[in-house]
Amino acid sequence: MAFKIMSLTDAAAERITEIIEDSDKPVIGLRVGIKNSGCAGVAYTMDYVSEPVKGDDQVTDKGVNVYVDPKATMYLLGTVMDFEQSKMSSGFTFTNPNQTGACGCGESVTLKAADLKAIAEARVPA
Repeated sequence: MAFKIMSLTDAAAERITEIIEDSDKPVIGLRVGIKNSGCAGVAYTMDYVSEPVKGDDQVTDKGVNVYVDPKATMYLLGTVMDFEQSKMSSGFTFTNPNQTGACGCGESVTLKAADLKAIAEARVPA
């Protein structure tokens, strides 16, 4: 059962597909979460998923699976995950409606929790 906690751009879906295909071990998707970090409060985390973690919210978008740590769901609701590439760097970016601030160096962000009713509605299968 897939939930619409967050969505992916085409570039993010393509990059996740490349990661899955290039992995030396079986990978079925990415797990996204948050951790306390930096001067603004939290940073996004990403890990390879070889098997789903019980309790994670699963997002299937554009043919790829992203698993959301349940402790992060209330902070990620409505987020769009993208993959950006420039001459100097490349990486996943997050456009998060729950973000209220960010540090100057870009290492961490400040997030507020989403409305609990909105989370419950997002968890209803489409």
